[in-house]
Amino acid sequence: MSGKNPWGNRSAGFAVIIAFLAGLVGALALRSDQSGSTQVDTSTIKQAKIHWRVPVAFGTNLPALGDNVLYVSNSLDRASAGRVTLEVFEPGLLIPPFSITEGVRDKKIEAGYTWLGYDQGKIPATPLISAVPFGMEPWEFTAWYYEDEGQKLTESLYHPHEVHPILCGVIGPETAGWFREPIESLADFEGLKIRFAGLGGKVLQKLGASVTMIPGGEIFQALEKGAIDATEFSMPAVDQMLGFDRVAKYNYFPGWHQTFTAAHLVVNLEVWQALASADRALIEMACTAGVIRNLSRGEGIQGAIMAGFDDKGVTPVKFPKAVLKQLQTVTRDVLAEEAEKDSDFARIWASQKKFQETYKHWKSHAYLPRDF
Repeated sequence: MSGKNPWGNRSAGFAVIIAFLAGLVGALALRSDQSGSTQVDTSTIKQAKIHWRVPVAFGTNLPALGDNVLYVSNSLDRASAGRVTLEVFEPGLLIPPFSITEGVRDKKIEAGYTWLGYDQGKIPATPLISAVPFGMEPWEFTAWYYEDEGQKLTESLYHPHEVHPILCGVIGPETAGWFREPIESLADFEGLKIRFAGLGGKVLQKLGASVTMIPGGEIFQALEKGAIDATEFSMPAVDQMLGFDRVAKYNYFPGWHQTFTAAHLVVNLEVWQALASADRALIEMACTAGVIRNLSRGEGIQGAIMAGFDDKGVTPVKFPKAVLKQLQTVTRDVLAEEAEKDSDFARIWASQKKFQETYKHWKSHAYLPRDF
C-alpha cells in the first residue's frame, strides 16, 4: 500500500481550480474597469415598493387635459413590474383641486398632478411655467424647459416650498372662451362676468371684466344659471364634454391667453430626495414620455370635435388681428407689472424672453407659413 495521502492530492487539485477561477474573475473585473463599464449596484435591485397617493386637478375622464396622468401611472406600473405605483384620486376626493401643492408641501400627500398656475396667489411666478398669454408654442416651451433654463428655474421656484416639480404633460392652446354674445371689440369685455385663469384673467380684469376662478366641474352650472356670462377652460374636446356648447354658442380663437398648457407631477421634496437615483430616473422618464404623448393626444382629437360644431349650432370665431394686437399690448403691461412686483417672476420672464429672441431665428425660417 502506498504511503501517500490521496485527499492531499485532491485538495491540491481543488486549490489549483480555485486559483484559476479567482484569476479569471480578477481579469474580468480588471477588463471591466479598463473599459469604463459601470459596476452593477445590487443594492438597487431589491428596493422597497413606492406607492403614492396622487390627487389630480382635472378629472381623468377629460381627454388630454385629465387622462395623461393615467398614461404616466400605467407606464410606471408596467416598467417597474408593479413596484412603483401612483394611486390616482379624482378632483376633490382626497384634497381640493386648488390645494394640491399645499398638500404636497405639508406631506398630507406624497405627490399630486396639477396645473401650477393655480398657485399664482401664493407663488406669483407660477403662470410663467403653466401658461403665458402670447407666449411660447408647446414645443418651444419644452425646448426652453429641457434645453435652456426652464427646469432649473422651475425647481428653484418650488424647492423653497418643499415641493419638487416635474414637467409631466403639455397640451396646445386652449380656445379663447365660450360666449353667449359676440365679442366685437375690447369694450365688450367691460362688465362681463367670466371664468378665466392665470395671467389672461389679469388682462381681462384690466379691460373691466369681472373675473372669477372656479374648478372645471363647477363651470357648467355657473354658466347655465347665469352666475357667469362666459368661460374659458381648455380645448374643444374637453369643453364639449363639460357642456359649454349647450349654453354659449360662440367659441373664440385663437387661445391668446394660453398658447401652451403645462402640467406637473409635484412631489414632496423630502420624499423625492429619499428615493434611489434609479427610481428618480424612472419617474422622470415616465413624465417625459407623458409630455410627448399628452401633446400628441391633445392635437390628435380636436379636429373631429370642431368638424361637428355645425351640428351643435356652435360658431367658431377668430378674433380680428387688430383685437389681438390690443390684447397683446395689455398683456405686456400686465407682465411688466408682475415682474416689478416679484423677483422670481422677473427672472423667469427674462429667461423666456431671451430664449424666444434666439429661437425666432429658427422659428421664422424653418416652418411653412400657416396660411400656405
